[in-house]
Amino acid sequence: MAVFVALGAFLMTLAGGWTAQRVTDRRHLVLGLAGGLMLGVVGLDLLPEALHAAGREVFGVPAALLLFVAGFLVAHLVERLLAARQASHGAEESNGRAPEVGLTAASAMVGHSFMDGVAIGAAFQVGGGMGTAVALAVIAHDFADGFNTYTITSLYGNARRKAIAMLVADAAAPVAGAASTAFLTIPEALLGGYLGFFGGVLLYLAAAEILPEAHHEHPAPATLLFTVAGAAFIWLVVGLAAA
Repeated sequence: MAVFVALGAFLMTLAGGWTAQRVTDRRHLVLGLAGGLMLGVVGLDLLPEALHAAGREVFGVPAALLLFVAGFLVAHLVERLLAARQASHGAEESNGRAPEVGLTAASAMVGHSFMDGVAIGAAFQVGGGMGTAVALAVIAHDFADGFNTYTITSLYGNARRKAIAMLVADAAAPVAGAASTAFLTIPEALLGGYLGFFGGVLLYLAAAEILPEAHHEHPAPATLLFTVAGAAFIWLVVGLAAA
């Protein structure tokens, strides 16, 4: 049942990526929306879940928040190291960005989608009602995941075929994650730490890369409105899931 439900997440992820491809003539709006979606996912979905699951504190600070900061710093460090390596080899970056960063970020999205599938499978182990609620929440925000995966990969100058490959991998990941719950169980504290770290990575990409690029290309009020709309959409999804 969990795998069957995860197929809905598969289709919704592909729909998000397809939407990102079709609106390339409004790239600044795509980037503005992607930034808002990522901001909403981090602040309204990932961090609350991470704080609830991780629980314990380290030297007076919740472990999930420490890993959140670590994720932000690691994303910044990885980007700088890859950019420096390309510069030292005389290779040109795409608009000042290393394509490997886009692939690394998209791979992190795939990992997150796999964990979404694990969450669906674990919830169905608890009960059918719990599984349905979690599945609806995952399916709703997987549109944003697919949209962001394609956008991030393309933003860093990767070829369209690579962006599509990462999108397909992201779509298949929840199905694989749901199937894996027949063989494994992830401790709640470990899951909370992962969510905190991944949230830091996403926030870096949204705040330091995607949103500046959106407003640099076309600083129109519509771009800001799309950013706000993206965050509001995630708020709506989280609210409906909690109702």
